[in-house]
Amino acid sequence: MTADTHSVLVVTKDSKLSSMTSTFLMPPLFDTQIVGDFNEARRMTSERVYNIVLVDYGEGAGVDFARDLSDSLSTILLLTPQTLYEEISYRVEGYGIITVGTPFDQFIFYNNLKTAIAVSYKVKMLQSQTTKLKIKMEEIRLVNRAKMLLMQTLKLTEQEAHHYIEKEAMNRGLRKTAVAEEIIKTYG
Repeated sequence: MTADTHSVLVVTKDSKLSSMTSTFLMPPLFDTQIVGDFNEARRMTSERVYNIVLVDYGEGAGVDFARDLSDSLSTILLLTPQTLYEEISYRVEGYGIITVGTPFDQFIFYNNLKTAIAVSYKVKMLQSQTTKLKIKMEEIRLVNRAKMLLMQTLKLTEQEAHHYIEKEAMNRGLRKTAVAEEIIKTYG
């Protein structure tokens, strides 16, 4: 799968909807799987992260499935009958779920797919930033722990401990975290 291919899971029992989405979601732009059972869809989403998940209302079961899936990295489009659109949209928008009223024309469907693709890219970018921040926070925590150990065992000030770690890292060509780990092993 290339970076330009979007993985899509369509969850619906409606053969007409399956047929229409299959027409739109064609390779190579989309890697699409269609499933008619919410339990099977739960299994599939536990094994793989899909960029986009299209969920049919399914007499209300789709709402529960979409909410359950909302904490994943997938962009979720909930296909809802027009008569229930406002009510369902209000109930799920806080979960980050995009509601689409059905039936809809192909132009509306295409625009909603473009929106879902844009949201998917944004989620990937934010996830990457979150990961970088978590790594940085762990590095800071590790260096602070090493500084505390130096302060306690060698009676250094915080500035002296910080300088010691930086100097050791520079002199030995190591990262500060590697020096901090050695200090923790030695004094911890």
